Amino acid sequence: MPGTFITFEGIDGSGKSTQLRLLSNFLKERGCDPLLTREPGGTTIGLKLRAALLDAQEEVDPLTELLVFAADRAQHVRRVLRPALEKGRIVISDRYADATVAYQGAGRGFDPELISEIVRLATEGLKPDLTLLFDVSVDESVSRTTRRVSARRDRLDIEHADFHKRVRDAYLRIAAAEPDRIKVIDTSGPVEATQERARGILVPYLLTRGYSVRNS
Repeated sequence: MPGTFITFEGIDGSGKSTQLRLLSNFLKERGCDPLLTREPGGTTIGLKLRAALLDAQEEVDPLTELLVFAADRAQHVRRVLRPALEKGRIVISDRYADATVAYQGAGRGFDPELISEIVRLATEGLKPDLTLLFDVSVDESVSRTTRRVSARRDRLDIEHADFHKRVRDAYLRIAAAEPDRIKVIDTSGPVEATQERARGILVPYLLTRGYSVRNS
C-alpha cells in the first residue's frame, strides 16, 4: 500500500502544531503509526538551517530565506518524505510547500512564477494527498504569539500584522483553488473543538486510503 502524505498549514499562532501533536497521539492510540516531521527542521541539516532562519536576532535577506527554505525542503523530500512514503507510512508534516507560496510568495512579495519553479525543483513534484489548513484571524494570531515566552518567538512571529494578513490571504486563496486537497479548519474556538473537527476530516480520509483506524 502506498504511503499517505498529510500536511498541516496555517499562519503563526493558528494552533497547527498543537493539533498535530494531539492527532498523532489519537492515531497512535488507534493502531496507526504516523511519522511526524516539519519544515524547516525535518532533517539533521534542516535543524541547523531552522536555527539560523528563525533566529529573531538574525537579519536574513528575503532571497536568502527563500533559497534556504528550498534547500531544507530538498533534503527533507529526499531523505525523509519519499523513503517513508515508499514504505507505506502515514507522514504528517508541520508545513510544506504551501508555506513557501504563502510566506515567501505573498508575504515577501516574490514573483509567483519564481516561487513555482523553486517549489518544483525542491519537491520534484511531490504533493500532499491531504492538507489541513488551520485558520485564525490575524488579530488572534498576533495575540497568541505575543503571549508566547519571548525565547520561543521566532523571526516570523515578530513580523508586522500586515505581513501575516498577506500570508493568511494567500493560504485561503490556495485552499479555494484546491478544495479537494485542502480542508480549512477554523481554530478560533477551544482546542478541543478544533481537534474534533480535524479528526472528523482525517479519520474518514485514512479509511478511504485503506488504513485501519480502530476504535479506542
